[in-house]
Amino acid sequence: MIPASGLALRPCTKTDRTAVLNLINADRMTGQPAATPAMLDDALKGCSTTDAHWWSDLDGLATFVAVGSSDTVLGVISCAARPKDGHGVILWLHCHENGTIARALIDHAVHHLGPRPLDAFDFATALTLGLEALPVRHRPATHQALTEAGFRGEALWRYMHRTLPAHDLPRLDRHVTETPTPTGRRLLVTDHGETVADATVDSPVQGIGVLRWIGVEPVARGRGTGRGLLGTALDTLSRMGAAEVILYVDDDAPPGDERDRTAAHALYESAGFREIDRLYSFAR
Repeated sequence: MIPASGLALRPCTKTDRTAVLNLINADRMTGQPAATPAMLDDALKGCSTTDAHWWSDLDGLATFVAVGSSDTVLGVISCAARPKDGHGVILWLHCHENGTIARALIDHAVHHLGPRPLDAFDFATALTLGLEALPVRHRPATHQALTEAGFRGEALWRYMHRTLPAHDLPRLDRHVTETPTPTGRRLLVTDHGETVADATVDSPVQGIGVLRWIGVEPVARGRGTGRGLLGTALDTLSRMGAAEVILYVDDDAPPGDERDRTAAHALYESAGFREIDRLYSFAR
C-alpha cells in the first residue's frame, strides 16, 4: 500500500485481464488496432513478432497492477531484466494517463528491478503494430512521471498515418515484382536486371497496414521512382484489405548525417501522411 495515494501494487492475475485490456485500449492511438485478449496473452508471456530478438533477451518478466481501495484495477506496468547487459527494462504501462498512478507504477517497477541501469519503452510489444517507443504527446502524464523518476528521454521515431486508397499517388507500371514475406509483401523495382528500389509492407491488422521500408538506390533517384513505388506499395496494401496505413521514420540523426531522413519526411508529407506523434525511449 502507498498511503499518500491510497493505491496498492500487486502482481497481475488472470482475473485482472479484462480491466487491463480496457486500460490498454483507453490509450489506443490513431492507426493502431484495438488490443485483443490474444495480444495481451502474448505481452504477458513476453512474446512479440516485432522486435522478437529483443524479447528473447529478457528474463524474469513481471506485470503488476495498481489497485484502489476496492481492488479496482487503475493501472498496469510490465518489466523484466536483461541479463546480457545487466539492465532492467520497463516494457509497457497504462493508467488512463493519471500522473499519480503512473509514478506509483514506475517507482514500483524500479524497486522491483533493483539497483541497475534502466531502460523504458525501448522496443515494440505485442499490444501494438510496431510502436517501438512512447508517444509523448498522446501520453503526457506517463512522460512526465518518467522524467520525475529520473529517466531521460530521447526522440527516436516519427509516427505517421494516412487513409487508403491513395488514388492521388502515381504507380510504377513495370519492372516491379511482388513476393511474399513472413509478415506481408516485398516489392522490388529492377532496371536491366539490377534492383534499384524496394519496399516492404505488413499484412493489415484490423484494416491497418504498415509500410515497413522503402528505399531507392542513388542511381534511380530523381526520376520519381520513390514516389511511384510508394503509390504502388500503398495500392498493394489496399488490395490486401487495408483502409489506412502507418509508418515509422527514425528521426534521431542530425541533418547531413548518412541517416538524415529529410528527403523521406518530404516524400511522406507530400504523399498525404500526417504526423501523429513523436516516439521517445528512456534511460536512467
